[in-house]
Formats: sequence, C-alpha cells, structure tokens
Amino acid sequence: MLLQKGTNSMEALKTLPHCTPCLKGLNTSCLRFSASHSSPCSDLSDSEIPLPVLSSRNRELLQHSRDSGIASPLPSDTFKYLTWHELEEHDVQGSQIRCPRVREGPSAEDCFFRRKHHIHYARKHVTEKEKWEKRLQENWEDCTSLNLSYQDLGDLYQVENFKRILRRLIRVERLWLVDNSLTDLSAICLPRCKELKLNKNHFTSFKQLPKIPEIQHLSLEENNIESLHGLSGLRGTPLESLVLRRNPCEFHENYRQLMFSKLPNLKMLDGIPKLPEDCPSTQTSFLSKICTIL
Repeated sequence: MLLQKGTNSMEALKTLPHCTPCLKGLNTSCLRFSASHSSPCSDLSDSEIPLPVLSSRNRELLQHSRDSGIASPLPSDTFKYLTWHELEEHDVQGSQIRCPRVREGPSAEDCFFRRKHHIHYARKHVTEKEKWEKRLQENWEDCTSLNLSYQDLGDLYQVENFKRILRRLIRVERLWLVDNSLTDLSAICLPRCKELKLNKNHFTSFKQLPKIPEIQHLSLEENNIESLHGLSGLRGTPLESLVLRRNPCEFHENYRQLMFSKLPNLKMLDGIPKLPEDCPSTQTSFLSKICTIL
C-alpha cells in the first residue's frame, strides 16, 4: 500500500485504523515507528508512514461529503472491528504491544442487523492451523507489562474473550485494567503480577479480585466495595500499597486501623503512609477505655 502523492500529512494520519496498537520501536511491513521515544504511544514520523489508499466506496463518501458539506466517516471505519493480528502484512506479537485493542467486534450477522454490512468485515471459517497461528502471534504468555484499559466490553462474548487473554498472562508483572466494567475476576490467576490497577470498575467485594500472590501495589479506586470481608486473600501477599479511594468501605469506623491490622505488610493506604495512630498499641487501647469509663 502506497501513500498518494500530494496527501497532506495531517489528513493522512486520519486514515490510520484506530485499532493500530502502540509499539515499542518495532518495524513492520505496513507501519514503521520511531524507537527513540519512551512514551507508551510512540510518535509517528510523517516520512516513515505508508498509508492505505482510499477504497472506491470511501472515495465516494469523501466526494459526497465535499458536495454536501457534511463530514463523512473516516476510511478507518473499514477496520474498526479488526484487532491487530487480523491485519495483513505485519509481524507484531502480543508480547511486543503496550496498549493493544483486544475487544472483539460483532459477528457478521450482528453487523447485518445493525445495517453495517457495507463495512468490509466478515468472519470466515477459521481452521485449526489458523487458530494455532493466531495463538502464537498473540503470545500473551511472554507479556511482562500490559495496559488493557478502556476496552468497552459491552457484550458477554467480549468479556469472555477478555478473560481468555487474562488467563494467559502467566508472566505479567505490571497490568492495568482501568474502566472495563469488570465485576468478577476470581477465576483468574496472575502468579507474577506485582502491580495491578483496577480503577473505575464494578467490583463489590475483595473476593471478586483475581488471585495475585506476588502483588505489591494494588489500586481499586472508584469501585463499589462496601465490606472489608475477603481481605484474607491478600493477607499472605507482600502487598505494600493499597488504594481504595471512592469506595463505600472508606467510610467504615476505624477504617485505617482495620486495614493495617488485617494486612501486616501494608505500608501505604490511599496514598498516605502508615501513621502511629493507625496501629495503636494494646496499652493505648486500654488507657482509652479507662478514660471512656471515667
């Protein structure tokens, strides 16, 4: 695929499919990224991005929008239901991607009923060989740092596919799952995970968390956890930092004292280090009771 002559660089960027992942300085046969940037999403170089030529249908839509003055859909609409491993002519593996799009698109039948059958998206019969090749290309087993936030998992089959990926993250150490409407990951095990961010989900109990025996930093900000029951699952872990801001359990009486007593390795709660008053001694408790009686 070649870049059309005379294409403005800013307009050209708009033609990129929004399923394109952020890579760590990788070269592929269809996109080239700069390896000199350390940000999670590398900047794209104007001179190194071959972009797809507009299809005949998109060319018609673009011409129609110019005539009518109404903005037309971007050419990337053709690719909006595709994940990165369904794009042709690339050699990217899942373990090389920082922020991949893993949310599956609707079936061909669903597209038809949504009147989106004009989009070039059709599920073909997948052979066992193709399934195996896809599994090798995903390569989730070798991921050590991954951001799977904001996946918009609105359907059950998307949630199941998401959990399928989580089960394969046997070596991940740093994982972000922010704002995915997750409710229960108790069947998931992340044996090497040390940092886990589950902000803005729908957890209501600590029992719904995945099994994380090596966790050190856990963030559950903006969930709906009301009770402190289920903390025993974290008691034997090396958990040092826990964030529970904007959860109902934050308003329990003696909240900080209870948390530090249940989690002996905890050093920081909601961004505040452990204070002397968070762990009162037995003598102090006894004297306070005497004062109360008097």
